Amino acid sequence: MKSLLASTLLLAILASGMGFREWLLSSILYQPDNDFVLTPEELEIEAEELRIATEDGIRIQAYWLSFEQTDRSLLFLHGNAGNASHRLENADMLRKMGTNVLLLEYRGYGRSEGSVSENGLYADARAGIEYLVKQRGIPENRIILFGRSLGGAVAVDVAQDRDLAGVILESSFSSLSDAAASLVGLPIGWLASGLYDSISKIGRVRAPLLFFHGDRDEIIRYRVGQRLFEAAPEPKQFVTLKGAHHNDTVSVGGGDYARRIERFIHEVAP
Repeated sequence: MKSLLASTLLLAILASGMGFREWLLSSILYQPDNDFVLTPEELEIEAEELRIATEDGIRIQAYWLSFEQTDRSLLFLHGNAGNASHRLENADMLRKMGTNVLLLEYRGYGRSEGSVSENGLYADARAGIEYLVKQRGIPENRIILFGRSLGGAVAVDVAQDRDLAGVILESSFSSLSDAAASLVGLPIGWLASGLYDSISKIGRVRAPLLFFHGDRDEIIRYRVGQRLFEAAPEPKQFVTLKGAHHNDTVSVGGGDYARRIERFIHEVAP
């Protein structure tokens, strides 16, 4: 009886159209935190808080962490839960590797305006690139994208057909459908089909690619990250973080992880 009820519900959802499907998945998928927003001052980090306008008129929050006079710049696209301020320490670690960092907040997250959606996140990332190019005077071929988890799917989308310096993808996935199916089974995988479909886009990424994935990732399965890597064009590298889960890659990866990122940054944007 329960199986029949679940099947009937699934068919009803699928029959009701894309709008309801996306609403349902969005209500499950996104986990923004709008209340607990840290400040750079609290963390004793030097960062300028910004407001950036997107192409559809949304004002999103961002943090600019500068490194001396270099034009090498990294656009950090964070994962799903929390908000950008929770990644300020990660961003400062990257800045100390010798690069400016623009830590972007998504619409609907933190102090950004708007409501979160797949196309909205892509527009936010495009606004981040445009800010670096037009407001900071950074050539596109001196920009590195760093996308973690959901941010990896955003990075793949906006990296298509651009002459970027490089792209780092950490704990990301081939598609939302693959990630969901590997975690909770095929019905949810079918429901998510076509959303955040990185595997269909990554062939159009021209920049060098560096992948990281924990072999104990309990949220984005290791094999789902590998599938995206296998579909990616050269030049590409895959680093397995042995013993790392989804949310402890920095601490488990340790010095080797940090040095690998730093080496990649200096190789692609000398």
